[in-house]
Amino acid sequence: MSDPIETWMSLLGQGGELTEAWWASHAQRMHDARLIFGGRLSCPFLRPLFMDVGDEARQRAACEVIARIGERIIREAMTDETLLADFGLSDAERALAEIDPGYGYASTASRLDSFLLPDSLMFAEYNAESPAGFGYTERLATVFSGLPIMAKFREHYDAEPYPLMDAMLAALLASYRDWGGTATPPRMLITDFRGVPTWSEFEILAEHFTQRGVPTVIADPRDLAIVNGRLVAEGQVIDLVYRRALINDLVARPDESRVLVQAYRDRLACVANTFRCKIPHKKSFFAVLTDEKHAARFSADEQAVIRAHVPWTRVVAERRTRTSDLRDVDLATFIRDRRDNLVLKPTDDFGGHGVTLGWDTDASAWEATLQGALAAAAGTWIVQERIPIRREPFPMVESDPHRVTTRDMLVDCAPYIFRGQVAGFLTRLSASGLANVTSGGGQVPAFRVAARD
Repeated sequence: MSDPIETWMSLLGQGGELTEAWWASHAQRMHDARLIFGGRLSCPFLRPLFMDVGDEARQRAACEVIARIGERIIREAMTDETLLADFGLSDAERALAEIDPGYGYASTASRLDSFLLPDSLMFAEYNAESPAGFGYTERLATVFSGLPIMAKFREHYDAEPYPLMDAMLAALLASYRDWGGTATPPRMLITDFRGVPTWSEFEILAEHFTQRGVPTVIADPRDLAIVNGRLVAEGQVIDLVYRRALINDLVARPDESRVLVQAYRDRLACVANTFRCKIPHKKSFFAVLTDEKHAARFSADEQAVIRAHVPWTRVVAERRTRTSDLRDVDLATFIRDRRDNLVLKPTDDFGGHGVTLGWDTDASAWEATLQGALAAAAGTWIVQERIPIRREPFPMVESDPHRVTTRDMLVDCAPYIFRGQVAGFLTRLSASGLANVTSGGGQVPAFRVAARD
């Protein structure tokens, strides 16, 4: 057989995969692997995403250019007030960005949300701040790798998962060395506020990093201390901080974040990602990439990548601008008139919060969202052109009663980028127009596949 999806689906059921008993056993394996997000299994689906070498190369070529631009834009914004203003950072975010972190690479880890089709590859947004999920993704791939159906599938195809946790560990250690760290190995802290739904992933990562020879602890920012000029967590001196606490949370809880920020400012430990990653993390980054007023910042090759892969985006404001087909328009009027082809988004939220899809919204609700965006603080909303999305059929398990149905799912294949290099993919599925685990979607593992001779 020449198609990996057809091959997998032809095998599905031969080993009992469609039965309730098989699912109970598989679900237990996922529970045992801590593949729980917000109290539920992250993967109710019965097949992986298959990535061939050509599609992987397309992703890699485009993503690494965007990540490289993001790092350069950070450096430029730190010395160009006009450029920095276009990102809409709050005063507190600016204050954090102004702290010199002691090394140059702002986004040790980042991720682009992408929709890969045979004739296009488009990015919806750039997560430049400590993206979650790669530990879950690798563990999920390990579970699928051990299934009997995968052994049968590998009689037809080579199928390899992506070693995301090792790649991330190497990136963290590279940032630590850039910062000037000399401990061999450094002691690492993973920090976020207790109660976040990804806490089980921190346990996966801490276990893996420790097994790889880098002792790692997990602690809430409120439980950190500075003792004798060193950052301390769980009674241990910390050299390297893998910061999973979002800047939004640090800004909202300044007293509870004081020790972490002081350790960063005083360079008591290397912190990754740096606070400067917030600049391209803002969804207004795509407005900077596509707005004609910034075109001179990018080389001809960079402009070609941007045109091919980044949707037309503007910060919502009363102004004139050019459309993607180079027409000069009043922006507010254009947004109002082109609802069926546009999305309105807050520049700084996650999990699909506040995202309004024009084609799923009536005229009055769209107008209300637009008016709210125009009245909000400058730089806090963007409008973005609709992009083509990928949909594929996936077998999905439903409970009460148990049954397996084939669902047509939106597929967001989001590359993880560790210090500028694509390392693997978070694949999220959704029956709606938004693909993210936070808002109720699920995920599947991605495998690089090639037909066997």
